[in-house]
Amino acid sequence: MNENERVKLSKVIDKMQLENLTPQIDASGIWLHIPEVNRPALQLTGFYEQFDNDRIQIIGNVEFSYLNSLSQQDRYERYVQLLSSNIPCLVFCRDLKPENEIIVLAQKYQIPILRSKQSTSSFMAEVIRWLKVQLAPCIVIHGVLVDVYGEGVLITGESGIGKSEAALELIKRGHRLVTDDAVEIRKVSDESLIGTAPGVTKYFIELRGIGIIDVKTLFGVESVKEQQEINMVIKLEDWNKDKEYDRLGLEEEYTEYLGNKVVCHSLPIRPGRNLAVIVEAAAVNHRQKMMGYNAAKELYRRVQENLMKGDEEDE
Repeated sequence: MNENERVKLSKVIDKMQLENLTPQIDASGIWLHIPEVNRPALQLTGFYEQFDNDRIQIIGNVEFSYLNSLSQQDRYERYVQLLSSNIPCLVFCRDLKPENEIIVLAQKYQIPILRSKQSTSSFMAEVIRWLKVQLAPCIVIHGVLVDVYGEGVLITGESGIGKSEAALELIKRGHRLVTDDAVEIRKVSDESLIGTAPGVTKYFIELRGIGIIDVKTLFGVESVKEQQEINMVIKLEDWNKDKEYDRLGLEEEYTEYLGNKVVCHSLPIRPGRNLAVIVEAAAVNHRQKMMGYNAAKELYRRVQENLMKGDEEDE
């Protein structure tokens, strides 16, 4: 199992701002590899068949109230059975606090006891969403990812073709950089791909002839973004006069990453073409299509209507 297929519990604690009631236990040595959680309601009644003990275990109001309805001895035995089941951790939501005996018991079995102020459903939704991103299948490609009017635009092409320069111009026009040069792509669902920057190159851009610039420092925090869903790909390529380029856009072209298809436009490069303006137009046009309006199809419809009118007049 590689690093992209698991995440440290200590990272979850930091991200979810959890209070660690057992700081003596080293949470950095505990790994999670499933982006799901479990509320052990049935387990607290003694039913352990089909128990997902490799997931984060969550105690909410229902489970806490049930345990408090038991005698002290029964409650202790239920906790013993749960904490001895090799679970990664036990999280109490709604700021619920377990008894001191349970903390001592957790230390015995080396199971971290954590606490969240969030409601149970809110915490579950947030931790599942975050874990799915962290544990999603991941590849790294050469390109630039920018947020243009809320659309994630992945710009690809050969080295030196102008990807970083286009990104810099987009940043100056008010858009946001996610990553330059290397893009980590994670498949969080069959419909969604999320792009992020490797930690080493985060918010840096390489400009040939100038060197490395820090976008966050130069242009401010509003010019960068930590992650972005990839909605479309723009592939930059040298202009080839012998190649036929799509001039209408009636049919969408796609490229594939991790089994997911993404709309792709091949953009020929010639001196004088303003790449930033073209990328902006492509992003807005893509959003318009997602809202149900396709300019190319509208033009085609108008042409067909005019042809039909001409035929009727001839008759």
